[in-house]
Amino acid sequence: MKKVKIFADANLAVGTVDPNLYGSFIEHLGRAVYEGIYEPGHPTADADGFRADVIGLIKELNVPIVRYPGGNFLSGYDWRDGIGPKETRPTRLDLAWFTTESNQFGTDEFMKWCKKSGVTPMMAVNMGTGTIKDAAQLVEYCNHAGGTAISEMRKANGAIEPYHVRYWCIGNEMDGPWQIGHLSADEYGKKALEAAKVMRWANGELKEDNGTTWGSEPLKLVVSGSSNHEMKTFPEWDRVVLEHTYRAVDYLSMHRYYMYDEDRERPLEDFLGSADDMHEYIGTLKATIEYVRAKVRSKKRLAISFDEWNIWSVTAPRREPLWKSAPHLLEDVYTFRDAIVFAGLMNTLLNNCDVVKLGCLAQLVNVIAPIMTEKGGGTFKQTTFYPFRAIASTARGETLRTFSDSDSFETMYGAARCINEAVNHDKTTRTVCASLCNYSQSAREVELELRSFGALKATSYVEMAESDLAATNGFDRPDAVVPHEKELPAVKDGKVTLTLPAMSWSFVTFRY
Repeated sequence: MKKVKIFADANLAVGTVDPNLYGSFIEHLGRAVYEGIYEPGHPTADADGFRADVIGLIKELNVPIVRYPGGNFLSGYDWRDGIGPKETRPTRLDLAWFTTESNQFGTDEFMKWCKKSGVTPMMAVNMGTGTIKDAAQLVEYCNHAGGTAISEMRKANGAIEPYHVRYWCIGNEMDGPWQIGHLSADEYGKKALEAAKVMRWANGELKEDNGTTWGSEPLKLVVSGSSNHEMKTFPEWDRVVLEHTYRAVDYLSMHRYYMYDEDRERPLEDFLGSADDMHEYIGTLKATIEYVRAKVRSKKRLAISFDEWNIWSVTAPRREPLWKSAPHLLEDVYTFRDAIVFAGLMNTLLNNCDVVKLGCLAQLVNVIAPIMTEKGGGTFKQTTFYPFRAIASTARGETLRTFSDSDSFETMYGAARCINEAVNHDKTTRTVCASLCNYSQSAREVELELRSFGALKATSYVEMAESDLAATNGFDRPDAVVPHEKELPAVKDGKVTLTLPAMSWSFVTFRY
């Protein structure tokens, strides 16, 4: 059995993990909203129609921030359709997903749901069919105390106090020809700059030439970057947009989905290489940001908002008719194979926490999601639920730079590591944790060397390993694929040896 050595030192940190790295996403798509988080009449629904069973699972995942309302849906959405008395709200065609939108859930419902779910709202403004005036007025609706026509609308709708929304996305995937109102990089960059300006003004932010800032707590603005690195415009799109907006925004967004494709020459190996490809993608965007920072002579360091990422079988055919309300769309049932690749993607986000400060797993419920619901019925946790829960709950503080002698295998992206790891250190809780994926077809012995922490003691150790890579959970088999507790390993002289089964994910924590 090959032995892999992994070294991590308390004094060698990649960066600090922002808790918002573990965010998620709710779009008006399929059953994410209706029958997902919102289902009046459900046995667990509260007075506002929110499913309490789903809120419980979201709290179990420790999701700190949720992006809303899209997504592709955003670029054709008028936020005014989703406020006011529900009986007067218009029913619209959604041209993004070819469904019918009832608008029974909108901004005010989302804010109530966020409060009950314990999450921070991350709103988005329409840069497709929407104008910069629409963007500014939505900020005014959410954040202005009162006394204006727009803010008084919010009060009349039951929210006397402003929502104080800080995080805002300026559009969605505007580089994509599929996007309603698609723009070129130059067109979008100019529009995003003007949107950022009036959004900040509507928030009461005034900045003088000497750098003095007056008014409200500043917004955190996310400008739309490339939809994926296979776009022909990548990374030129990002450069052009940033040259327009660098001084006005705080984050550059990036999106990426991975899939298992049996039509590829090496379907399994290519899928297992997803985490290493994600790392390269982040690295290119990081370099692009630094280039623009130098070009515009800015001292500010922009962060990345990886506000759409997941595993998604994008080749799955549509099985619902056009213009249906809340159809079953993109309801991937995740396999064990998906779960171990998913864990590797989370490791990659952690290993780039110096620049990736915000992340949104897309999505949260029913649509390519860790939580699945049945109309009028129960829920089940997908295989990907478990790595997310463990890592989001424990991998805090700093990500440590690791040094590994792992061997590699060839994929469509190049060489990928057989052992994919992330090691985190939380000084406040004196906790060290390691997330370890074994992508080899055989068991591997891993020696973790953590001697800089002094006397360590293992406190938990779980493992996901299955002989059937295609195994799934479901309503009739909710616990078919779950982590299993392992005997705690001994730590001697700062070293611990673990045996990782072939094709597995393991998560071990220590205290000192």
